[in-house]
Amino acid sequence: MHGLITEPMQRWLHLLALEKRYSDHTVQAYRRDLAHLLAQFPQRDPDSLNETELRQGVARLHAQGLAPRSLARILATWRGYYQWQTRQQGWPRNPAAGLRAPKAGRPLPKALSVDQTQQLLDRPALPVQDDPIARRDQAMFELFYSSGLRLSELVSLDTHYHQDGNYQSQSWLLLNDREVLVTGKGEKQRRLPVGEKALLALQHWLEKRGELAAQARDTDARAALFLGARGARIHPRIVQQQLEKYAQTSGLPMHVHPHSLRHSFASHLLQSAQDLRAVQELLGHANISTTQIYTRLDFQHLAQAYDQAHPRARRKHNNQDEDQKQAKKPSP
Repeated sequence: MHGLITEPMQRWLHLLALEKRYSDHTVQAYRRDLAHLLAQFPQRDPDSLNETELRQGVARLHAQGLAPRSLARILATWRGYYQWQTRQQGWPRNPAAGLRAPKAGRPLPKALSVDQTQQLLDRPALPVQDDPIARRDQAMFELFYSSGLRLSELVSLDTHYHQDGNYQSQSWLLLNDREVLVTGKGEKQRRLPVGEKALLALQHWLEKRGELAAQARDTDARAALFLGARGARIHPRIVQQQLEKYAQTSGLPMHVHPHSLRHSFASHLLQSAQDLRAVQELLGHANISTTQIYTRLDFQHLAQAYDQAHPRARRKHNNQDEDQKQAKKPSP
């Protein structure tokens, strides 16, 4: 990266420090961002670059491993400099005005370990609570982990299929079939299995649900599988708050978001089944690349799965083992 920057760039930085009263730390950060620009075009006057060339420079920085957030900061500096030069030189437009950094991927919640998940759901150190809210929460969180639901999918569930006037269920529990039928993103429906622990927790909740359902005022509330304290369909924010309390009282040292349970479901299932396509279908992902990102698969994990499962891989290793055995035999 170039240590020196051009005279117009020096004047712009001096302006920021003198008139805008930017701190030395900020001005030095801007200087480094401009040095990135010069490094991409070492033989060119930066004031002669057009939008296409600047876009190519951004692409090269991205290829060199700069994260989207770093690129966004660098581009903000470039746009600021070129905007100043546009006014100074009377250019028709700022050549960096249309540049945008790649979107930064939203960080996914960290998956709980299997032991942490059991600690959360079994709560071995706490007394068993038998009130409607406690039973509801246990059923919700067991179902989250059992079926890998999104938060929006969980709160949309009905006790069974309902059709009443203009109301028609979109997602509902099939208790006898040990499944839930869920309408997810893109209005796509999928049927998901409900595990034994979740099924038992749901049965216990349904025994108490009537105490909250007595306050239900409309068809939506009467149909809803999970209800709030006042008898309405439970709000996603209440689910988040209850899970956070649940995690704290269970002794977990981290914040647990509902999506953490979906992420844990995917990760634990993949670790044991090693079937990416099955996990994709259960999660309701349209594209398998989403599942790969979601479950944070790395190459080593895939390679181990391949070595253990693929017949050719096994045969190759078996042959290598046999070759090694033959090599160790003494010559006749």
